[in-house]
Amino acid sequence: MLNNFINYTNRLFIIATILILSNPVGAFAAEQGVMIGGGDKPWWFWPLVLFFFCFVLGILAVMAGVGGGVLYVPLVSGFFPFHIDFVRGVGLMVALAGALAAGPGLLRRNLANLRLALPVALIASTFSIIGAMLGLYLSALNPDIIQVCLGATIVAITALIAFSKNSEKPIVTNQDAISMALGLGGVYWDEGNRENVEWTTHRTILSMFMFVLIGLVAGMFGLGAGWANVPVLNLMMGAPLKVSVATSKFLLSITDTSAAWIYMNRGCVIPLIGVPSIVGLMLGSLLGVKLLAIAKPKMIRYFVIVVLLFAGLKAMDKGLGLGILG
Repeated sequence: MLNNFINYTNRLFIIATILILSNPVGAFAAEQGVMIGGGDKPWWFWPLVLFFFCFVLGILAVMAGVGGGVLYVPLVSGFFPFHIDFVRGVGLMVALAGALAAGPGLLRRNLANLRLALPVALIASTFSIIGAMLGLYLSALNPDIIQVCLGATIVAITALIAFSKNSEKPIVTNQDAISMALGLGGVYWDEGNRENVEWTTHRTILSMFMFVLIGLVAGMFGLGAGWANVPVLNLMMGAPLKVSVATSKFLLSITDTSAAWIYMNRGCVIPLIGVPSIVGLMLGSLLGVKLLAIAKPKMIRYFVIVVLLFAGLKAMDKGLGLGILG
């Protein structure tokens, strides 16, 4: 069953890639009349710059412990001459690529928990579709609305990353009835402490409501949802940190796939933006893993918080047309 599920998700990503490549410009691109080259620049200039930009983002994302999507969307929409819908569509594909690469290994190690992931994924993916449709509708009315809302969301995410303190092994004294009925618990092998860790969850109804909001935001802005999945799974539901991180990564392969189809159907995912973004981020992530051993993650984390805060404020500035941040 597990192997079939892994093969299915990988096939979905392959099909999605074929569809992207078979629609190099897209209906939405033609509708909007947006030039990827950006005025007097040759067609390859911005994709090349985007590749190196995303390579650096991939390094920072690994060392700061955040998803690539949450860095990608605000920074690329703020500094590159691409329509916001193109950036949001590719942002979901960026998060999806990383999730599909990591998901199978996390499941085999029993860190990502299917019983925990599936009910959450059902809720989050459903509302991510609604969020994607709502985001495209608002963008059609006025793209500046999305820019302002994106900026406000990124500022809120920055505060969440800065002030939330994850708990490695939360104590759950009383498992609620819904969690018990769904079997939301399990055992995993902790390699560091050389022991089996048993865990369970609580506050299920409140947590599921939070995943409604997470799905809406993820679909509307193309951010992925790792920045919110982990605090809810860990701090609210009481799952251990390792299980929360692994399950969150696996969740992205379902949630982001659902929302990504909406953007793909509108022609918002094109290879001139998608290919350099995904390749750059994945190569940067490989280097980031190697640098993690010698770098100081805490300093990188502070740097990313500052960058995210600036990106959020710039998106709001751009949407409001103030021109204060250039």
